[in-house]
Amino acid sequence: MTMQNVRKLMRSAATTAMLCGGLAAQSVLLAQAVVYPIPQPFTDTGIPLAPAHAPPIRDASSDDAWGGARGGSDATGTPLSDRVASYAIAATLDPVRHVVTGQETLTWRNRSQRVVRSVYLHLYLNAFEHKDTTFYTEQRRSQSMFGSEPIDDGWGYTKLTRVRQGRADVPWSFVQPDDGPAGDHTVVKLDLPVPVAPGGVATLDIGFTSQLPKLGTRSGYTGSFHFVAQWFPKIGVLELPGERGAVEERWNAHEYHVDSEFYADFGLYDVKLTAPKDYTVGATGKLQGVPVERDGWLTHHYVQGDVHDFAWTADKRYAAPLTGTWQPPAGMRGARPVDIRVLYTPEYAASAAPSLQAAKDALNWYGALLGPYPYATLTIVIPPHNGVGAAGMEYPTLYTADSFTRIAPGSRQAFDLDTVNIHEFAHNYFQGIIASNEFEEPLLDEGMNEYTNMRMQSERGHKTPLAPAWLRRLGINPAFEPFDTERADAVLSHPADAGAASAYARLQGVGQVYVRGALLFRDLEAQLGKEAMTQGLREYYRRWRFRHPSVADLREALADGSGQRALVERVFDQQVYGAGNVDDSVAEFQSELEPAGTGAHKAPLWRTEVLLRRRGVAVPQTLVVHFADGGAETVHWDPQHGEQWQRFVWTRTARGLSAELDPQRKHMLDVNKLDDSRTAMPDQSAARRWTLDAAAAVQLVLTLIASL
Repeated sequence: MTMQNVRKLMRSAATTAMLCGGLAAQSVLLAQAVVYPIPQPFTDTGIPLAPAHAPPIRDASSDDAWGGARGGSDATGTPLSDRVASYAIAATLDPVRHVVTGQETLTWRNRSQRVVRSVYLHLYLNAFEHKDTTFYTEQRRSQSMFGSEPIDDGWGYTKLTRVRQGRADVPWSFVQPDDGPAGDHTVVKLDLPVPVAPGGVATLDIGFTSQLPKLGTRSGYTGSFHFVAQWFPKIGVLELPGERGAVEERWNAHEYHVDSEFYADFGLYDVKLTAPKDYTVGATGKLQGVPVERDGWLTHHYVQGDVHDFAWTADKRYAAPLTGTWQPPAGMRGARPVDIRVLYTPEYAASAAPSLQAAKDALNWYGALLGPYPYATLTIVIPPHNGVGAAGMEYPTLYTADSFTRIAPGSRQAFDLDTVNIHEFAHNYFQGIIASNEFEEPLLDEGMNEYTNMRMQSERGHKTPLAPAWLRRLGINPAFEPFDTERADAVLSHPADAGAASAYARLQGVGQVYVRGALLFRDLEAQLGKEAMTQGLREYYRRWRFRHPSVADLREALADGSGQRALVERVFDQQVYGAGNVDDSVAEFQSELEPAGTGAHKAPLWRTEVLLRRRGVAVPQTLVVHFADGGAETVHWDPQHGEQWQRFVWTRTARGLSAELDPQRKHMLDVNKLDDSRTAMPDQSAARRWTLDAAAAVQLVLTLIASL
């Protein structure tokens, strides 16, 4: 989900005061959040489930984790991923009752060396079953920005109607691995009649009915619009020793938390979707031939390999889709054309073409940064009126954008729509191809994604406009640099949550994963150098595409790819495994004449002193002092020594004029950039400039009034 839509949901939840105060104010609200107990691991015949609250992962995964580094191309039909969980689904949408009736064949391979007697499935829509689920309980306790309860009968659920293994019925029971309420039914345990031997395969025949909720969070319906996500029974992930910090086999299957997303194995999805023939359908993957009509219904057949989820949409109000094809630029090895389809309702036609162009721009940029997009299709959904709950979310080869009726060039709407498209497309890399665990390590998903989004916007010279339309018509259009926008929303003073903290147990809210995550990776880039950071990102993608990395695996890839291990490890210790407060300042600056010396021709000397203070973690700092003769002195404050202050002194024939800390703005996480510089004499230029600007604005308004 994009940060712009996090902000929109905050507004729609009547949290204007929180928005105006920035996410720093959000920490006050969330300070009353529930403190979750740390449960003992829930066991299943010797195979435990991953605990709800584990410390951040510090040990890198083994080289052969998840089948080892992936290579090759699917152009020859070779799978890109180690396909573990595959699904063949036939589903029918009843658009009047908003019900999906499905039949699923789940094929799951036991990668472990242990006999598996039970497996766990996610029934995510059960988060919306009643008011006492884990999702809604957390929403009430933490005042989360997500997931308001339906005001009437708009609840949703997934009901298992049949589970069979071969000819045997499979018994099931609901469990709460994260010690959630007993009424939470988002995780179900299946006790297999036929255990799965090491390397063996289980095939489960599952019948299910999914009642879609009224659209509030990601999935549901509003009017004839149906967005169907996390809608089918979906198996958890069996992690092996050496994978994401596991020291023994364990099932990773968390309840659906209000501020978390998802985690699943790669596989092949073969899905047939039936809906009334006047409904336009869009889905993950590639449509197989022409939809088949029968008795006024159309069956659409989609197939996609090497993905770990499947979402779709159906609406009778969609206009004729806007289509286009992205052609890879010359020199992008391994790239192939991508067919793009934009679905939108007529009132939001203005959002279609900009979304198509933004997707093409993102295909170019991310292909050059990391590697070419590996799929043949991309579907963009512009949600209709009252569809904000579905906006700004990502699924394999399909994402939802934002919806505007008018988009003026240079407007905030134009920037936001562009950024939302880039952000949601980029999730096809972070967390689509590099399939991190969004429950436990959202930094690898939203944090890394937001950083690369803002980097792309910065490299294109795009800024965040601030002025409303009427001011732009007057020629006044101030704008923020993209990373400055992140800084404006970040909790900078006394952050409470480590970067690697889970999505659902954060004092200051999941929004900080986006903004502080973007800033910490931007600061790492500023210290490493852009080219070194790029090499680290490419190494991360090379190692972990179509696998499941941890933050420790990202650390190792950045350290090896950049060639600057000590720097990477310092930043990770401070900001990923910790929540470092960065607060350096120029505390004092003075330049005074020394007492007169002897000798008729002795020149007067000026003694210039600068005192630096540190009230947080040690970071490498650069100080530049400018002198009246045009000269300058540059010194470095090494973080290895750990001093809380440092004094620098120069004796020169010219007076010191100014002292500036961090002149290249390498530390955007610094609490206050205004105390990074001082001058010997008061500088009134800023005050004069703003006074003159204000006077000019007043004169313009008076002139307009006089002309009426």
